Amino acid sequence: MITLRQYQSTGIAQIREAFASGFKAPLYVSPTGSGKTTVFAAIAESSEKRGKRVLILCHRVELVDQIVERLRQFDVTPDIIAAGYNRSAGRWRASNHHVAVASVQTLVRRLGDYAAPTLIVIDECHHVSVGSQWSKIIRAYPTAKICGFTATPIRLDGHGLASHFDKLIVGPTISELTAMGYLAPARIFAPPTADTSGLHIRAGDFKHEESEALMNTPSITGDALSHYRKLADGLQALVFCTSVAHAHNVAEQFRKADISALALDGGTDKELRRMAVKDFRDNKIKVMASCDLFSEGLDIENVHAGILLRPTASEGLWRQQIGRILRPAPGKSHALIMDHVNSTMKFGLPSDPREWTLEGDADKRKKKPPPGIRVCPKCFAASPARAATCVECGHIFEVKPRQEIEEKDGELVEFTPEQIAKKRERQAQGQSTLQQLRDIERIKGYKSGWAQHVWNGRLAKRKQA
Repeated sequence: MITLRQYQSTGIAQIREAFASGFKAPLYVSPTGSGKTTVFAAIAESSEKRGKRVLILCHRVELVDQIVERLRQFDVTPDIIAAGYNRSAGRWRASNHHVAVASVQTLVRRLGDYAAPTLIVIDECHHVSVGSQWSKIIRAYPTAKICGFTATPIRLDGHGLASHFDKLIVGPTISELTAMGYLAPARIFAPPTADTSGLHIRAGDFKHEESEALMNTPSITGDALSHYRKLADGLQALVFCTSVAHAHNVAEQFRKADISALALDGGTDKELRRMAVKDFRDNKIKVMASCDLFSEGLDIENVHAGILLRPTASEGLWRQQIGRILRPAPGKSHALIMDHVNSTMKFGLPSDPREWTLEGDADKRKKKPPPGIRVCPKCFAASPARAATCVECGHIFEVKPRQEIEEKDGELVEFTPEQIAKKRERQAQGQSTLQQLRDIERIKGYKSGWAQHVWNGRLAKRKQA
């Protein structure tokens, strides 16, 4: 059995309180590595003891395996609804098991085979959107309560999750977890490898074809390889790539440098994926490259370094990637992050405070910019914006003097009553209505249409503002 951490017990109590207060779908937010799987496994165990039926949804075979393993640590034996597992139609309906772990892609095709759950737990619930497979499953069980779990309650397009959840419960921050020893402190290096400023955005993220063309080159991979040699030689590293082809090219270049490396993608045989992840955990493979396959949900404690080769405009995706690297491990003093795509400059440091809402960041104007960082010109380490020296090499940042206000000689001009009257008239015109402008046009004898022209110009300025 697993002993819950204090903040995990607090989170469970907050979720129960939300249900008791009448909320139907609370969402629990906690950083990657904080043990969200442990939290909902404990909830599933408690629910099973009370005769409740719990359906746990996830979207990848690796997550199915991890959740099942964690449930068994709580002495819960679940049914598994996923491709590649033994299936007997209606088994969960007829079995004595009160808990089931389901792949969304499989369950959505078998909705008529299973009894309605009392509670639906949604892992990585930032994938839920109107019209999605997740949403279809939720609609199929209208009487079930919902509980979502994620480190990033925001979709790729910046929209929030208020369409499916009604209560936000926020767990500990990355800084708090790091201080408690549950996450490793990050060392971030941001060498100027790729210029992402020219990339265009589509559906909330950079265009795939532009990102791949920028990053899938020997020079970019060579720079990533040299920095790995310099900063993390021999350590376990995950590489986040732009495409399947890019991931395989990166792995090949690392292997040519006599570094054991492997690329995995969604099309890789599932059993081979399991074996590869096991070899990575066992330190037989040093570098694992993928395109979005391991950006979320992967629990591998011995990852010491992350190599970012996938430009992204999505803060949620960036935080998911960074979270893979922050888990502590024996002999791991820091998490090394090599950011070759300018994401740290865009989103700030992982430990920077972040206020989450169910509404998300669809309105970019309301979003507060990150505190900012300074990248050392000597070692490329990222430091807080106000740091006087580099956190890695001690380089003293140049302090630019504040620009002096230019002083010019001038003369005071005395206003005559006539000048003051004209100024007031101009001010009145600036605040006037369309009818008042027409009166001015008539009294002053201005050309017909002057009032409408001025009014249209003001409307255009208001729209631009």
